[in-house]
Amino acid sequence: MERRSPVAIWVGEVKTPTLRKARRVGHPPRVATLRKDQGEFSGKGGQECPPHKEKARRTGVSAPHRRRSGMDITWLTDRIAVGGGIWNAENMATVAEAGITHIIDMQIEFDDTALAEKHDIKVLWNPTDDDFEEKPAGLFRRGVEFAQKMLESEDGKLFIHCAAGVHRAPMMALAVLGTMGWDLEDAMEMIEARRPVADFADVYVRSVEEFLNGR
Repeated sequence: MERRSPVAIWVGEVKTPTLRKARRVGHPPRVATLRKDQGEFSGKGGQECPPHKEKARRTGVSAPHRRRSGMDITWLTDRIAVGGGIWNAENMATVAEAGITHIIDMQIEFDDTALAEKHDIKVLWNPTDDDFEEKPAGLFRRGVEFAQKMLESEDGKLFIHCAAGVHRAPMMALAVLGTMGWDLEDAMEMIEARRPVADFADVYVRSVEEFLNGR
């Protein structure tokens, strides 16, 4: 009689990537469980993963983020800001009124270039998926070189943004500040102090560290 090797099937909880802020303040990382009967994720503590996020996990295709009205800009220094998506001409006008001359757009969802042309704002579209995977050095190199050219001018101001200004934009800002001589821990604390919604996944911080060590 043919013997079959046993197959183990994991039916427990699926952990989301560890966030550094959660560890530092003593909160456990969020844990998500998959309910097969409903096909959606729900997090402990009453947090839920919306259906479009669950679909993105299954298909590998990112769903469009909900677009907020008004601009979301946080100044880290007198010349560098981070924030959320721009999305429309009215918000781009607000960006221009803030004196911003350069934009690093980290969204994979939307390219700001056409909206910025009217205001003579230079845009680097550096599309990045917020997938909690390692990021290549080239991604940071493009952003850093763009930022360095801006810093060479006397009156340039840089806005680094993604859709919500939580992961991708702070990650890119961390790389820029690192090339300016900031200690990464100090830079993260400063970014989180000025923009409390910002958070740093360990894998993103490692990606920045590897870029800075190898550049």
